[in-house]
Amino acid sequence: MLELRNATSSDETDFLRLWQGFCDGYGMALPPEVTAFTWTRLMDPACPLTVRLAVLDGVPQGFAIHQHHPSTWVMGDDGYLEDLFVAPEARGQGLGRALIEDLIAIARANGWRRLYWLTEITNTTARRLYDRFCDNDGHIRYRMTL
Repeated sequence: MLELRNATSSDETDFLRLWQGFCDGYGMALPPEVTAFTWTRLMDPACPLTVRLAVLDGVPQGFAIHQHHPSTWVMGDDGYLEDLFVAPEARGQGLGRALIEDLIAIARANGWRRLYWLTEITNTTARRLYDRFCDNDGHIRYRMTL
């Protein structure tokens, strides 16, 4: 049985397990204070970041972190899927697709005009999933650390 829902404070241990798997998958080692700060912001109703969980048979097995923001390109807001992850042991069961479809439904219900996300060009597994929803738009990301 699959349930898609917002994370609550009682999900911290499961989220941290999934978050570590996400970071490991990108070969990233974040300082513990960054992870703690991220969790705190995800639980803060005043913060625009929201985390949805894919709970399979009662166990959180994936997440989608998203936010929305005003856009200069449409008359309304854009939704941004910042991070998507499914635990390796739960892959191939449609959780990633379900999390994206869930976010599409949230976006439509809230009147957002567009939804976008990024992935590594070499992440062929994720790209196969994303290509089922839409084509990439050909943009290249530039990110400056300040």
